[in-house]
Amino acid sequence: MAKKTETAHDLNNVRNIGIIAHIDAGKTTTTERVLYYTGMVHKIGEVHEGAATTDYMDQERERGITITAAAVTASWRGHQINVIDTPGHVDFTAEVQRSLRVLDGGVVVFDGVAGVEPQSETVWRQANSYGVPRICFVNKIDRTGANFQRCVDMIIERVHGNPVVIQLPYGEGADFKGIIDLVAMKLITYDGEMGNDIQLHDIPESHREQAETRRQEMIEKVVENDDFLTEKYLMGEEINNDELMGAMRAATIASKIQPVCCGSALKNKGVQTLLDRVVDLLPSPLDIPPVTGTHPKTDEVLVRRADSKEPTAALVFKIITDPFVGRLAFFRVYSGVVKAGSMMMNTTKGNRERVGRIVRMFADSREDIEEVRAGDIAAILALKDTFTGDTLSDENNPIVLEKISFPEPVIEVAVEPNTKADQDKMGNALRRLAEEDPTFKIEVDDKLGQTKIKGMGELHLEVLVDRMKREFGVEATVGRPRVAYRETITRQVREDTTFKRQTGGSGQYARVVIEFEPLPDEEAELAKDGFLFVDATKGGTVPREFIRPTENGMREAVAGGILAGYPVVGVKATLVDGAYHDVDSSEMAFKVAGSICLKDAFKRARPILLEPTMKVEVVVPDEHTGTIVGDLSSRRGIIAGMEPRGAGSTSVRANVPLGEMFGYATQLRSMTQGRGSFTMEFEKYSPAPQSVADDVIKGAS
Repeated sequence: MAKKTETAHDLNNVRNIGIIAHIDAGKTTTTERVLYYTGMVHKIGEVHEGAATTDYMDQERERGITITAAAVTASWRGHQINVIDTPGHVDFTAEVQRSLRVLDGGVVVFDGVAGVEPQSETVWRQANSYGVPRICFVNKIDRTGANFQRCVDMIIERVHGNPVVIQLPYGEGADFKGIIDLVAMKLITYDGEMGNDIQLHDIPESHREQAETRRQEMIEKVVENDDFLTEKYLMGEEINNDELMGAMRAATIASKIQPVCCGSALKNKGVQTLLDRVVDLLPSPLDIPPVTGTHPKTDEVLVRRADSKEPTAALVFKIITDPFVGRLAFFRVYSGVVKAGSMMMNTTKGNRERVGRIVRMFADSREDIEEVRAGDIAAILALKDTFTGDTLSDENNPIVLEKISFPEPVIEVAVEPNTKADQDKMGNALRRLAEEDPTFKIEVDDKLGQTKIKGMGELHLEVLVDRMKREFGVEATVGRPRVAYRETITRQVREDTTFKRQTGGSGQYARVVIEFEPLPDEEAELAKDGFLFVDATKGGTVPREFIRPTENGMREAVAGGILAGYPVVGVKATLVDGAYHDVDSSEMAFKVAGSICLKDAFKRARPILLEPTMKVEVVVPDEHTGTIVGDLSSRRGIIAGMEPRGAGSTSVRANVPLGEMFGYATQLRSMTQGRGSFTMEFEKYSPAPQSVADDVIKGAS
């Protein structure tokens, strides 16, 4: 059972942090040590034994990976630390996305041997987009081939960070014995089986010169972000450690630098020091800018500060379905107080919600609490109609916070229930899973009588189907994966469409003249779902009440696809002219005219099929590099680069169409005698070759 933690009333003593990284860098292992050293667990659970506290789903324990972001609360040096252990696998990138939206700071974990890996780049970009300050932890320094400096260099080269080394490893690989702290200028060793016995020593002579050089570099990088200390430094005056840490904290919170720590979480070295730096350097809710939102009716921009006296504003960032208590909604309170039993307004949907039980989560166990104050994270049980990205606010002071944006699915499979009983259960199971996961989409194909599920990758859908069977008892047959293609146009056309139908009484009449063109890059952000509609009519040729129906008709046609039934993207439609009849024109007539106009224009605008291209990185022993390069090329891959990875292995980076990568894990194992590994993430949509497009269109017809 979790050790209880008191709600921290002083926001200066709260830290909301995420542990983020590439798969297998050691995030969950690091989180386990955080829980152990903060007294939240009395026995460390290991990922490779399927016993990690935060990996509580069956699928996580069997596969040894994190699938859902787990929220835990811990206490260190009088500070309350809300920790979210996020997944590293690219298929579950939405979990990282929504966690970063509500976090104040991040600990980015790197593998000391592999350095900056593809998903490390992705989470770094996501942290940049949400403005999340971070510190780095170079883990696995005890492994053969570990190279701390190479990892620091890769942070500069690969993600354009500004790393400031504040610790050095004392030995690497099998010789790793401790950490040299460049602030205190001491050697730290961790004795005892669990690393609880921390000893401070003078830095050995063999490492003193290197430590002094690196401390000087650290001071120079920190003081250049502080005018007062820069002047002091240039005058040759001594800068004490309090001044140094103050300037380092300010520069870290401003995301100007990223302090770098090191250690080995598995060998219980370095995690306590990392916790010290989380408290010292990462922001409290008071250090981050006030959150902004809009009034749901007037769109007026509103500001909420991290203060319990302000009107309440909270953002729901994650939904999980608990088999025992039902739906749990994780939320971050930005201002005010959320109390159990109170009424709140879901301003995103315009519904009132009663707040039932509020619980503080400890992975999959929980404790009841009465209230959650500004700056804190907790979970509410049994909200009726509130999901990921929804805002909960004070009924008398409504505000809508910015929603969380998620990538579109790139892969789909058909699922068929095995029996009539499974049919009803499957609908419920899929709906519940879609409520939890915004990147999981369900589509019913009426023409084929088929249910399709869409996701971010093979593993993503595999896990969801497995959960459907285990948690909801649904037996289903799963089809082969299919690529989620898109359709677009490549040239500008002008289409003049008249829809006229005469029946007994009043008829239907609408005329629209629309110019279609490929969506310019500079206007892409204005487009909703990749389609931009512009009204450029003059003189009332199309009355105001018929413009929205015209757009809706085109949007329906766009969603259903024209070439092969896939959504149309990258199109700008400008309504330039039209005509109407006083009696016969109606909203329905203009909706039909808009739809027909788009379909006719699409056929003349040189339509093409777009396919998702993936960024693939394969790490293989040197002797298999040639085979892998040849195989990726045969899959229509474009080799983007190769670099040595240490310990006799090479990293091969390539851009490969998703359709060529199905089943690659099995083939890679056979090509490398099981010694190769790969990661894959969505890069962009690219035009598909005509031969591929012809096959897809033929299959859809």
